[in-house]
Parts: sequence; C-alpha cells; structure tokens
Amino acid sequence: MAAALGIQGNVGNAAFKDKEKPMAVRTANIMAARAVADAIRTSLGPRGMDKMIQSGKGENLITNDGSTMLKSMSVMHPAAKMLVDLSNAQDVEAGDGTTSVVVIAGSLLGAADRLLAKGIHPTIISESFQRASKAAVRILQDMSQPISLSDRTTLLQAASTSLSSKIVSQYSGLLGPMAVDAVLKTIDPKTAENVDLRNIRIIKKVGGTIEDSEMIDGLVLNQPVIKSSGGPTRIEKAKIALIQFQLSPPKPDMENQIVVNDYRQMDKILKEERTYLLNMVKKIQKAKCNVLFIQKSILRDAVNDLSLHFLSRLKIMAIKDIERDEVEFLCKSTGCKPIANIDTFTEDKLGSADLVEEVQSSGARYVKVTGIRTGSPQHQTVSIVARGANTLVLDEAERSIHDALCVIRCLVKKKALIAGGGAPEIEIAHQLAKKARELSGTESICWKAFADAMEVIPTTLAENAGLNSIKVVTDLRHRHDMGERNAGVSIRSGGVKTNIAEEKVLQPLLVSTSAIELAAETVKMILRIDDIALSR
Repeated sequence: MAAALGIQGNVGNAAFKDKEKPMAVRTANIMAARAVADAIRTSLGPRGMDKMIQSGKGENLITNDGSTMLKSMSVMHPAAKMLVDLSNAQDVEAGDGTTSVVVIAGSLLGAADRLLAKGIHPTIISESFQRASKAAVRILQDMSQPISLSDRTTLLQAASTSLSSKIVSQYSGLLGPMAVDAVLKTIDPKTAENVDLRNIRIIKKVGGTIEDSEMIDGLVLNQPVIKSSGGPTRIEKAKIALIQFQLSPPKPDMENQIVVNDYRQMDKILKEERTYLLNMVKKIQKAKCNVLFIQKSILRDAVNDLSLHFLSRLKIMAIKDIERDEVEFLCKSTGCKPIANIDTFTEDKLGSADLVEEVQSSGARYVKVTGIRTGSPQHQTVSIVARGANTLVLDEAERSIHDALCVIRCLVKKKALIAGGGAPEIEIAHQLAKKARELSGTESICWKAFADAMEVIPTTLAENAGLNSIKVVTDLRHRHDMGERNAGVSIRSGGVKTNIAEEKVLQPLLVSTSAIELAAETVKMILRIDDIALSR
C-alpha cells in the first residue's frame, strides 16, 4: 500500500505510464471504503445489532444510528472518510437511512471492483452507474403511493417503521405518535412544504423509564425556578419577560477601590444598592410581568439575594441561567421579545401563557409553560421530555425520536410512501436486470452489476434476522418476476411476505431515492481517483 501511494521519483511522467499504480490506488480506496460499509452492515434493519463506541476520554456510547456510528469512529483513510461524509449527507437530506446508504455504496464499490478486474474503464463504470441510479429513482417513483398529511395513521406507520430498528423499538407505540403530533402541531398540513425541526425541542431528563416520556404543547425549561427567597413556583395567567441585563448592583468598567472610613458611609452604600434594585424590580412589576427569565451572565451575578427577595415579595417567579442559544426558541415559543435594558422594559415586550409551573416527576425537576397562544402554526413550538434510566438510553432515545421526526419531515417534503423490507431494492434489481438485457456492450454489463449490487439490502436484512439469506433473496426474485412488486423480507413471519405493506412496513420515498442518488455519486467520486498525493 505504501509503495502504491509513494510518489515514484521517475523522470517526467513515467509514474503514469505505469498502469499498475492507478489500479493499486483504486483498489486500496475501494477496500478501505468497503471495510467501513462492512463494519456497520450488521446494524441494518429491525434485528440489527447495536455498536458500543468508546471515546478517547473513556466515555461510552451505544447506538444503532449509522450516521452517529461513523461520526464517532476514528476513520483515517481518505476514501473511508468519504463514506462518513456520505452518511452525514443522507442524515441532512432525509434524516433516516444513514446505514442503508453506506451499505449500498459499499456494495456498488464491490461491483465496480469486479468490473475493473474485467478491464472496463472506471469512467465508463461510473457514468453507467449514474444512469442506472436515475432509472432506479424512476422505478421507485412508480412504486410509491401518494399520501395526504391529514392521514395520521399512515404517518404513524412510517414513524413506527423508523423506530423498529432502535433500542427503544418496544416503545414505538408511544414515541411514534409523539413524533407525528409534534410535527403536525408546528406546520399547516394543507400548505406545508418543509418542517423546521428547530421548532421541536427534545429535553432529556434522567429518571423514570422511556414510558414516562411526554410531549408538551408549549415550552419546557431545563432550569429550575429559584426558590431560595420563597418565590412562587406556579403562576396562572402568566406574563413572561426575558431579560438580558442583570438584577444586581452595577459594577464600574474600571478597576477601582473604595475606602470607607465611617460606618455611616457603609450604610449609605448598602442603602443605594437596595434602592437601585428595588426601583428595577418595581419597574418590572409596573409592566405587569409575573414570570421572569434571566439570561446567563459571565460578567457578574445575573441576580443576587436581595433582588430575589424583592421579586418573591412581589410574587414574581424568577428562572435564571437561560443560555444564549435558547433565547430565540423561548421568544418564538412565548411571543416575548428579549429586553436588554431596564429602561425599555414595557408591557408590549411580554409574552403570555395560561400556566407556568415547576413540575417534579421521577426525581427530575423542570419548568412547564402551557397554554401559549401564538397566531399561526409556523410560530408554534413543541417540547418533548425524554425520560430514561441512564444517559446512554436517553441519548439513544433522543436520536431515535430525531429519526422519527425526520421521517415525518421527509413525508412533508415528498408526500409519497413506498414499501420497506427490501422490496424496493429487489424491484430495482429486477427492473434494471431486465433493462440490461436490452442494452449492449459494457453498458449492459455495468447495469447488470448495479442491479445485483442493490440486492445487498434484502440479503443483509435476512442475514441480520437469522434467516437463510440465499433462500430468501431467491424467493424474492421469483416473486418480483411474477409481478408482486411489494414482496419483501418479513421479520415477523420469518421469511418472504407477498405484500409487506400489510405489515405496516412503510418508508418515505425521499429516504430511498436520496440514498441511491447519494451512494451512486460517492461511488463515482471514489472511482475517478487514480492517485493520492500528499500536500506539504
């Protein structure tokens, strides 16, 4: 490998006259990329295994999510890194199918390797694969069935299919509806073309089990209410303000010292401080505010004990340490505007809610804001409180909910569903093999290789479920030849099911189309590389 990559010091272009080197580079690239694909292949499908990843600091991570696995692995080879980027691209585009896309790319690279061994030029292979992938997308579009966003049951089936391969799969009856309702609350189903997932916030709280997770139509805060001065923990008909200034005595900008040589002067300083804070708190009360969110400050205390005492006497609830990156979400959720100075504290900058209360359940405290009225669904935000026994389960639950939300987002972007369980891939393999017979020359060989490579998904699904993969795939080929387009691998019945859609195994069209397009593009990129040169 080192000899293949080392740039040979021959005079002129002798390095490129040697046909061995580009072949060796290509083979090395394909080997490295396939090694990554094989590493995560076992985690595909509902019976796929999970990976435990240990970081350099000794932290553990257990996951089934392709994108998370590849991000966390230390991949050194540049061609293998391209597969990590491919998985990320699929995560951004569709949010699901991150393992499938890498497995498909690995299989296509294997097919390309065999074609290169036959002496076919890499450019011809990559361009044929590109054309075959376009034909595959058309086949998928013909297979798909259009849906309406008002059809909640169909959306639920798609969300449950996405959750079926996760650790939390036994809770898909709870998490699936949660994901569907969360998306539908933040969009207008009649006109929506996309979903902004930033409007859906997932808060993780250790304690209880996943069954205790809930979706809240409103806002949930991680920060507790400050109760040290005996302030209220529940406010009805709340008027909410978000302040970015501090409720503590001002500090001068310069370094200075005050020398006090008389106790009356000391009293005067303390009195000034009290008056300053009391006036600030009175201004807040005058604007009819009764819930105060205080942004975190690094310069000085955001609030001190004296101002908290005044706030509690005036029955104003205070919540401090609001992070800077939360401000936009809080303003969107409650309808308030951030206030940077006490002089601009007016009633029109306040948000309103029916109820703000601190809730305690299974040993965790959080603040719940409900009954927020914002004009349009676009400004509506939703919070999901995820519960779990430990952080490992919680992190995986968060990733699973995110995948389910992405599946619903895919259906909003492209309102069509296709059957799952390897049915679309076998259908593509069947149709492309048929088209390959009509073509001639190298194009025909490349199309046939692409068709065979697509069978990796049903093969892997069957292998991971402990079925006889050769028998299953042969049976599937036969059924698709007979025109049963939705025949797929059924894990429940342990074999082939004529219509997998009856088992509610459905996935968005966008997940499959983007997986094939992105995989074909990545393979094209890897095949076109014939040399790796190191920069200074």
